[in-house]
Amino acid sequence: MTVTLITGANKGIGFETARQLRELGHVVYVGARDVERGEKAAATLGARFVQLDVTDDASVSAALAAIDAAEGRLDLLVHNAGVLADGAVDGPAALRAFDTNAVGVVRVTEAALPLLRRAENPAVVTVSSSMGSFWAVTNPERQEYALPLKLYAASKAAATMLTVQYAKSEPGIRFHAVEPGATATDMTAAYGIGRAPQESARVVVRVATLGADGTLVDENGVLPF
Repeated sequence: MTVTLITGANKGIGFETARQLRELGHVVYVGARDVERGEKAAATLGARFVQLDVTDDASVSAALAAIDAAEGRLDLLVHNAGVLADGAVDGPAALRAFDTNAVGVVRVTEAALPLLRRAENPAVVTVSSSMGSFWAVTNPERQEYALPLKLYAASKAAATMLTVQYAKSEPGIRFHAVEPGATATDMTAAYGIGRAPQESARVVVRVATLGADGTLVDENGVLPF
């Protein structure tokens, strides 16, 4: 069976991605910072739980060590944990946004690489955003053009670039960045936009299970970056 780790999987798109992959027969590890919420989500899904804070090196190392001990490999890694960073724009806020949305990708990927290399067909999917697409945010016809999310946009652009660079340095592993579509979650509630997480999770699952060409893809194919 496919062994999968999803970060930030106790709610929203991450939770729905975990549910859909469980239905496909994956052994899913729900990664979450909060132990109580993570264990509850895993129990609801029939999944397994690992405490994982993408901003904490020790937490990441312990989570991957636990999966290594139990499974000996990792077939699929889904980087889903993220913050919107739509509050005050200052140094601490910028550090938090980049630490979660971009540096977290590095922490977890680096810790997971030894396990991914043992898998037959390993893949890494980063839930990025069209807000990190220079093409989208400079196009007046796109929704992203008018959204005031400086730190989120910049950190997601970094996450997509990391996907490109990892794909070049690890040719034996499929790396994809995905725009799942505007989604109604607790992160986006203030903007009153988005569809149900179940719908956006289908996009993530499709990319994770079928693969796709390109550095950043959405449900329609390659998205200009």
